[in-house]
Formats: sequence, structure tokens, C-alpha cells
Amino acid sequence: MKVEVIRAWPRGFESRMVDLPEGASVTDAVIASGLALDGVVAHAVFGVRVAGNATLQEGDRLELLRPLLADPKDARRNRAASRKS
Repeated sequence: MKVEVIRAWPRGFESRMVDLPEGASVTDAVIASGLALDGVVAHAVFGVRVAGNATLQEGDRLELLRPLLADPKDARRNRAASRKS
């Protein structure tokens, strides 16, 4: 089965298509992708957080997640405040 593994950062991303046997896990896909794991704190499939032992399906998009740099609510408040001034 084919799975896409994506690692993103603020100004770009890396994407790898990996061919895995049926029943492969998130960990299997991460290893097969060869992408660097520095800063990765979690995994998601199509934006839904999953554990490393979760089973993947044909055509899944596995995202390697980094930690948040700012609280999204605070960031939104700051943008709204800067628009008012």
C-alpha cells in the first residue's frame, strides 16, 4: 500500500511516498520515509492525531507534527489587536 509521509515547517515541507505492506503502522511509515525526526512530537493521519502503533490504510497522509510555538488563541487575539490599531 502507498502512504504519503509529510514533515512541515513554517516556510516549506518535505513529502515522501512510501510503499508498505498491508497492516503497517505509523512507526513503520516514519522509518521507511527516512525523514528527520528532530522536533517531531506527535503524528496525525489527515489531521487526526494517532499513536505510533496505529494501523495505516492505502492512501493515508501521515503528518509528522512539531510542537506549537504559540498558543493559537493568543496568536489570534494579537492579530486582532494589531488590526484595530
